[in-house]
Amino acid sequence: MPARKVDVAAFRIDRYPVTNAQFLAFLVANPQWRKSNIKAIFADGHYLDRWPTDLVWAKSQSPNQPVTSVSWFAAQAYCESEGSALPTTDQWEYALWDEGRHQNEVKAAQLAWFGTPGSAFPEIDSLAPNGLGIHGLVGAVWELTLDVEGVPTGSDARSGSDTKLFCGGASVGAKDPSDYAAFMRYSFRSCIKASYTTKDLGFRCAGREP
Repeated sequence: MPARKVDVAAFRIDRYPVTNAQFLAFLVANPQWRKSNIKAIFADGHYLDRWPTDLVWAKSQSPNQPVTSVSWFAAQAYCESEGSALPTTDQWEYALWDEGRHQNEVKAAQLAWFGTPGSAFPEIDSLAPNGLGIHGLVGAVWELTLDVEGVPTGSDARSGSDTKLFCGGASVGAKDPSDYAAFMRYSFRSCIKASYTTKDLGFRCAGREP
C-alpha cells in the first residue's frame, strides 16, 4: 500500500503521561471509576491491577510514575474531566515524528524497550523531552489513543470493525516495512478492545487548539 499524506490540524498534547497521583485525584472525584465500582463493560478484571484498594497504589509504585492498567473508557473519562480527550493516532504519531528529528535513535530506543519488558516504570520527570518538548513517548509505557475510524458510536463508544480497535488503527498504518517499531505500535493497538487493560498500558491527554 503506498504511503499517503495525512493532514493533522493544530493540536495540543500533554508533555507527560498521566501519573498515579493524577489518576488518584480523578478517582477521588469520580468514584464510579474506582476498581470496586467500575462496570464490567468498561474494564476487564485487570483494571488497576497494581492498586490493592480503590485509592491506594502498590508500594512498589510511586505517585510520579505513569498510571497503567487503565481501560480506554477510563482514560477517555479522565481526559474529558480535564476538558480534553485522548490523542488520535495521527496526533500521537505526529508528536513522535518530532519533525523528523533523531528518528533512527527513536526507533532504536523503542526496539530496545520492546526487548526488555518489565513493571518498573520511570518517574515522569526523568523522561527526556523530544524536540517538541514532549516527554516519554518512547520507553515509558504503551499509550492509548482515540479511535481514528470516525465518530464514536454504540456501546463501545467508537466505530469501525473489531479488527481495528484501539489504541488506534491496525498495522496497515505502518507504511514503511523496515520500520519495525511502528509496525509493533500499530499491531499492538489493533489487538486490544476498549475494556482491555494491560500492566504497561497508560495514556496522556490531548485536544484541538481552540
